[in-house]
Amino acid sequence: MSDHIRNTGPMLASPRCGAKTRSGGACRSPAVRGKKRCRMHGGAPGSGAPKANQNARKHGLFTRDAIAERRRIQALLGEARRMLDEMK
Repeated sequence: MSDHIRNTGPMLASPRCGAKTRSGGACRSPAVRGKKRCRMHGGAPGSGAPKANQNARKHGLFTRDAIAERRRIQALLGEARRMLDEMK
């Protein structure tokens, strides 16, 4: 047995990572200094997309106008189905 005293107080008192694990619980690793995530969940230097990422794909599928148009189409299709059911 070793008589070495471990100084784990600062690590246990450090802020925890805010990521959610696959099991649904919170990650219990300490967050990287100055960040809200641990080294495994995006706190490592150089991780993530650069600021003002010009390479991000912009497709417009989830814009407010596209969502509204899909809802109008769904409503029109529902109305057409109801009319066809009434004709039977």
